[in-house]
Amino acid sequence: MSTLFTKIINREVPSDIVYEDDFVVGFRDINPQAPVHIVIATRAEITGVAAVEESGDQQHLIYAARKIAENEGLEKGYRLVINQGEDGGQTFDHLHMHLLGGRKLSWPPG
Repeated sequence: MSTLFTKIINREVPSDIVYEDDFVVGFRDINPQAPVHIVIATRAEITGVAAVEESGDQQHLIYAARKIAENEGLEKGYRLVINQGEDGGQTFDHLHMHLLGGRKLSWPPG
């Protein structure tokens, strides 16, 4: 069964894609929590951090985040968030990371 993120990656659902390579796709979140809020999802349907193997697509999440942050002008800083499981706030069973920036981010996040 395809996830929403797979449908975005396959262009079955429209999205504002800002980055893509052979392993991940980055697109603007439809409910942004910061001036810049990009979701970076693996092309492979990995259900989450708990399903990550020793090597594979997930290794490209950090590299893609750095490239997107550079392209978005986030030289003053940004936050990367990966949620795992229901209690961790994961709402889609597809490994993805949120890149948040464009303003000073407080801690704890909530």
